[in-house]
Amino acid sequence: MFSFLLETFALGLKNLRLHKLRSLLTAMGIILGVAAVIVMVAIGEGAKREALEQLQQLGAKNILVRSTKPPESTEATGRTQRTLTYGLKRTDLDRLETLPDLAAIVPLRDTEQKVTRGDVRANANAIGTTPQIFGVINLRLARGQFFDQLQYDRADAVCVLGYRAAKELFPFEEPIGQQVKVGTTNRGTAILTVIGVLEPTGLRAGSEGASMMQRDLDLDIYFPLTLARAAFGDINIRNQAGSQERKQIELSEVWLQARNVAEVERLSGVAENVVALGVEGGKRKDVEIKAPIQILRNAERLNKMFNFIMVGIASFSLVVGGIGIMNIMLATVTERTREIGIRRALGAKRKHITLQFLIETTVISLTGGLIGVGCGTAIAAGLPWLVRRLGSSEQSYPTDIAAWSVIGSFLVSGMIGIGFGLYPARMAARMNPIEALRHE
Repeated sequence: MFSFLLETFALGLKNLRLHKLRSLLTAMGIILGVAAVIVMVAIGEGAKREALEQLQQLGAKNILVRSTKPPESTEATGRTQRTLTYGLKRTDLDRLETLPDLAAIVPLRDTEQKVTRGDVRANANAIGTTPQIFGVINLRLARGQFFDQLQYDRADAVCVLGYRAAKELFPFEEPIGQQVKVGTTNRGTAILTVIGVLEPTGLRAGSEGASMMQRDLDLDIYFPLTLARAAFGDINIRNQAGSQERKQIELSEVWLQARNVAEVERLSGVAENVVALGVEGGKRKDVEIKAPIQILRNAERLNKMFNFIMVGIASFSLVVGGIGIMNIMLATVTERTREIGIRRALGAKRKHITLQFLIETTVISLTGGLIGVGCGTAIAAGLPWLVRRLGSSEQSYPTDIAAWSVIGSFLVSGMIGIGFGLYPARMAARMNPIEALRHE
């Protein structure tokens, strides 16, 4: 039996080699379908992997409570000398500190001050905070050190620079030990000594993690919140054409860290209720609450939807490829009618004829599947490089080739060869040997 299968397989390959171009064109639908499935799944898995990396950076157990400008305050933006008061208060921080199951709580204040070094100005964010921020949002040192609790309590004039902030302020020098100026002379200033520089966070512009933060963490400059309060108070002033916007914000953000991931969504709901105590309607319009784990939830939901839609579309190529195989094999059966008659006259049974044609269609499909796997993996692997070459250096298009998509699409291509080749094979096997011999 094995020798018969081997001979039949060799005969099928020989018939395919006689018409190389036709065989390749017949397999083209399978090639494109398999490649499309692999590439589409790789794009979806890449987006999910990126969300996991952002979640790792921002912390799966974290909750962000942030001050936001309420809708009604936008009308007052253009009024001269109008002070807008909104956002988180220190009393809100005190209430949040009473929440159970908290591993850490970290307040932040964006001073919205200019950051300069001599004549060099950086597009940086001057952030007053506590030493715990570095551990809560997983900020890693490239060199130097973080400021500690003692420096925080003494309101020491020290700071830690984000990766891009350091590049802008010290493009050709070592930042450690150098000084930067935060603020302007007429509104208060702080001369800070750089004691540390952070590694890049990996939150690229346009990503969901960067969108949630609403600022580039690599442009942050962190210094003690005690110093920020002493130097700048709670008033942020911005000059605009013909007017001056004054905002009173005690705290820009508060980071809450739960003891375990399972408590995050429950704690975010409790935190929302706590900051809304005493507010009419039970919901504050000047505070929003975000949890980085929502990034993963959204990515998983979108990934499932994306894979379902795109794999479904790509599967049509496989079906079209199967129809193409059936069409060619029906033509081949007509073309080889006399050959079938001779084989039947020499003693070949119907199952032998069926098996021969099934082997040919399966070989075409599996060969197309292998070529499709090669093309799909190559395109998926090269797509990020291609996007970087054609786009700006800030762009990224991560892909992650899933093993199940490679194996699954290859096996499906083989099943399509068998399924769509079965009818032509059975039609060939059912031919009357005498009529087949008379065929010209």
